[in-house]
Amino acid sequence: MYSYTDFDEAFVRERAAQFRAQVDRRIDGSLTEDEFKPLRLMNGLYLQLHAYMLRVAIPYGTLNSRQMRQLAMIAERWDRGYGHFTTRQNIQFNWPRLRDVPDMIDALADVGMHAIQTSGNTIRNVTADHFAGAAADEIADPRPVAELLRQWSTDHPEFQFLPRKFKIAVTGAEADRAVIKAHDIGLQIVRKDGQIGYRVIIGGGLGRTPMIGKVVRDFLPKADLLPYAEAIVRVYNQLGRRDNKYKARIKITVHENGIETIRDMVEAEFAVTRGSFGGADQALLRGIEAQFAPPRFATRSTEAYEAAYGTDPVFRAWVDTNVAAHRAEGYGIVTISLKAHGATPGDATADQMRVMADMAETYGHDELRISHEQNVILPHVHRGDLPAIHARLKGAGLATANLGLISDIIACPGMDYCALATARSIPVAQKIATRFDALKLEHEIGALKIKISGCINACGHHHVGHIGILGLDRAGVESYQITLGGDGTETATIGERAGPGFAYDEIVPAIERLIHAYLDLRDGPEETFLDAYRRLGAAPFKAALYPEAAQQDAA
Repeated sequence: MYSYTDFDEAFVRERAAQFRAQVDRRIDGSLTEDEFKPLRLMNGLYLQLHAYMLRVAIPYGTLNSRQMRQLAMIAERWDRGYGHFTTRQNIQFNWPRLRDVPDMIDALADVGMHAIQTSGNTIRNVTADHFAGAAADEIADPRPVAELLRQWSTDHPEFQFLPRKFKIAVTGAEADRAVIKAHDIGLQIVRKDGQIGYRVIIGGGLGRTPMIGKVVRDFLPKADLLPYAEAIVRVYNQLGRRDNKYKARIKITVHENGIETIRDMVEAEFAVTRGSFGGADQALLRGIEAQFAPPRFATRSTEAYEAAYGTDPVFRAWVDTNVAAHRAEGYGIVTISLKAHGATPGDATADQMRVMADMAETYGHDELRISHEQNVILPHVHRGDLPAIHARLKGAGLATANLGLISDIIACPGMDYCALATARSIPVAQKIATRFDALKLEHEIGALKIKISGCINACGHHHVGHIGILGLDRAGVESYQITLGGDGTETATIGERAGPGFAYDEIVPAIERLIHAYLDLRDGPEETFLDAYRRLGAAPFKAALYPEAAQQDAA
């Protein structure tokens, strides 16, 4: 994996020193909170509902064991012993004291990490497929491209004050595990006539006005990526609205001007921009690619794995649910669930972080990934080691076999932490998970993605959940709207609102009625909830959610 250069390290250290001085001036009163706010946001420090929150960048979700252990140390020393992994492949610490934040940032710099551009109207942390470099269906590893984009966008003098935040995601496979169509720029590595290039999608996004991105270039040659990306952001910087923050994202720019107009402007800008790069970016990319060379995969016996798989049903269930196909024979991709039933989605204690670091170091070529679904990945694991890994994870409360099932819920922090939230998300996720665990229906239901947001900003991606839940404040009372049929994959779809919202104590029973209706309606166990919804439409599911309305209609 990529290692910072001396230039990178010096840059991060300088920013850390600058921020320490800024914090000192805020504490001694030389800076007001209004004066301090833009400075702290440039360093990923928010002021949340109860305390400051530090958001740390994990570029394209990739960590090594040393970095994970450092996050564990930070959680223990300066927070409350845990961290929260987010849908942007970042980690957040929810309870730091302001005077401790400079020390936290210095500790991050010790392992090549930082919090730069995890906030503000800039190009945010570049995300990627969490199976990158390991997936059997991959055309090319997207992480070198993501790293190139990270270096280009960090402290870019022209793009520090964009109309709004700007998010880029990259995938190297046909299967979209990075939700690229819900990003400001989504990049898919494709092959055409034997050449590697990119399908470029722009104008996707969730939040107040959810939109699926549109293709602006079906095939962009590899050499043109950076100048083309710069052309897109320049056009957005010129046209994006600054009069209304709710209409400032590029999705609105594309919608109001039309994709054809935007495409013409980007191509014109690209024609001017292209020459200024002169190939230096491609030389840089080649150097980055060399640092992402795949590890040397061993050829050895999988006898221990096969014996455990044949005799231990708990181990077999975990493998079937949490281990994905790897490109190398004898290997698998392990997803460690951070969604134990009743736990807070995405939270990991310091001890759990150390266990995952140990697993990566001992069995996983020293690599960890953070998924946008708030889980942790060991991307390169020999199947012969899976029994030992499973045993260690069980001891740490990390062996829940629920990947892609009803309790593998994405949930934003909601009103338990977030100053923007208007309803709770975490307790709703916990209650759904524990309810269906008690019913012992989880595996019978099969593949199902529930996503929950505590406000219209949609950090929980509810618009692209098969079942989406949006918590809102209605006259001082929490109300939860349900959307149906959303999809965050290569067949991305915005879910359809089902009807009126439910009170806090009504939402779990409503989800239970919905699931029982699906089990009654499906063609068989092989038909997923999303497939059944697409076949039948919304009507039978709405009838299950609102039985009184259905009875009145029938009368």
